[in-house]
Amino acid sequence: MTINFFEPDAVPQPPDKVKIELLESSVYEDRWRVRVALHVTPFQVRPNLAIALLTDNDDTALVSELSVIETMHTKMEFTMHIRGVPDPAGNYVLKARLYYGEDILKPFDQKSHLFSIPRLEGQDAR
Repeated sequence: MTINFFEPDAVPQPPDKVKIELLESSVYEDRWRVRVALHVTPFQVRPNLAIALLTDNDDTALVSELSVIETMHTKMEFTMHIRGVPDPAGNYVLKARLYYGEDILKPFDQKSHLFSIPRLEGQDAR
């Protein structure tokens, strides 16, 4: 019996060839949660990921983060919760780093994705 962890046509790559292939977001109706989709190249060695959600304005601030240690999956989805702001409306930047070992400051790949959460109808701009 053979168990395949990757698509039949996807050849697992060594660490220096593994990339973040997709980074997308979609905002839940409540506007306080963000669905994150992240796909990576099929790999021979399990990578680590650091994902951060920041406000994208003059006072850029971290509103959510998560770490994935030695993932077994090439296609992942997460829910990130927005914290530390009085209202979720505004512009955001989602950042992902793919790295090996413990050195997050030397990523093998990184990607950013910009998105906005709209104000509710009738809500004043602050």
